[in-house]
Amino acid sequence: MTSETILWRATGGEPIGAAPLRGRVVVDLAVIGGGFTGCAAALEAARMGASVILLEAETIGHGGSGRNVGLVNAGLWLPPDEVIARLGEEAGARLVAELAAAPDRVFDLIAREGIDCEARRAGTLHLAHAPSGLRDLKGRLAQGRWRGAPLVLLDAAETERRTGTAAYQGALFDPRAGTIQPLGYVRGLARTAVRAGAALHEGTPVRALDRLAEAWSLTTPEGEVRARSVLVATNAYHLGPLAAVRPEFVTVSYGQVATDPLPQRMRSRLLPGGEGCWDTALVMSSFRMDADGRLILGAIGDFSGPGRAIHQDWAARKMAALFPDLAGMPFRYCWSGRIAMTSDHVPKILGFGPSALACFGYSGRGIGPGTVFGTEAARALLTGAADGLPLPMVTMHREKAAALRGTGVEAGACIAHLAGARQGSTGGR
Repeated sequence: MTSETILWRATGGEPIGAAPLRGRVVVDLAVIGGGFTGCAAALEAARMGASVILLEAETIGHGGSGRNVGLVNAGLWLPPDEVIARLGEEAGARLVAELAAAPDRVFDLIAREGIDCEARRAGTLHLAHAPSGLRDLKGRLAQGRWRGAPLVLLDAAETERRTGTAAYQGALFDPRAGTIQPLGYVRGLARTAVRAGAALHEGTPVRALDRLAEAWSLTTPEGEVRARSVLVATNAYHLGPLAAVRPEFVTVSYGQVATDPLPQRMRSRLLPGGEGCWDTALVMSSFRMDADGRLILGAIGDFSGPGRAIHQDWAARKMAALFPDLAGMPFRYCWSGRIAMTSDHVPKILGFGPSALACFGYSGRGIGPGTVFGTEAARALLTGAADGLPLPMVTMHREKAAALRGTGVEAGACIAHLAGARQGSTGGR
């Protein structure tokens, strides 16, 4: 499979179809980027009665939000104690608490607005790929429970019953979490924002962002926006360079493949409870089912780039190793998305000028954090009160050798997937 075919675009309903911006407009808030963060911000601003415009260079959900795995997780990739060690007790504990409640906010919003996105709150399973992974999960269990998280550590037998594979040593079950169709969700956010009064424009890249007197000027190919406040919500798909802001992060690719809908006899044995799964391996992988019974398998790696043959071959072997009944079944869909990774794996809220913020660096946890950060950033910009932000704003963030490190991650993923082929393994370490 050589061309990119994205499952979510086939099952995500009608595109938004917003026209490009033409002419000059004046607003309270301009949002750049039509993903989870940007659409959540536009929705919140419109609900607050502000005039808000969202500018998307491609289409709503074109970037990482429309290529996401679809796991609505509680918290960051880092365990709570490490988040607090990086941010300090007060700021770290606040971020942990905010993101622990993120699935509540996402699923409540979906229910309240009637967003059609295959929402299923059946929890997630963090799978121990090896004894070292099981030790890691035990540490996460202790940290989470100490902070009130309703986590449950499952043994190998229960993990097999819930997943349909005997490949794992155990799993950490988080009942707060769940799965969605990510493109359906971000399109639903966009439509809800429009109903609330927001203006959306697709096919509208921002060519220049400048501070002029008391307002920001955003120049597009056929228009201009003057805005009292601006939010840059481009994350890993930042087009830059814009003179005013330069979000820095390491770009990591995550690829996915999906089958056609499985026969009912197979569906009843694979993830019968509907949980979404990812593992503890250094080169992480994930799997889940969608509402129509397709198996979706993913891993770190660019499945659409130069190493696609390596990654796609690994995916076929991985599926056969996990679920022997599926050996030889073709993949109907194959795609990749970009993740913005920071060195400390903590997101950033960058203040780059008067009433101007950029949110980025979710390190693979876009749905919950993006919804929370976008909502709270809009509030902060419109009220002028930064104390409601989920973590302290910074005025500078630099990543050393970001491009080289991103290339290194992709090379490492290729090596790991090739090593799995030689060893006949399922991709663990």
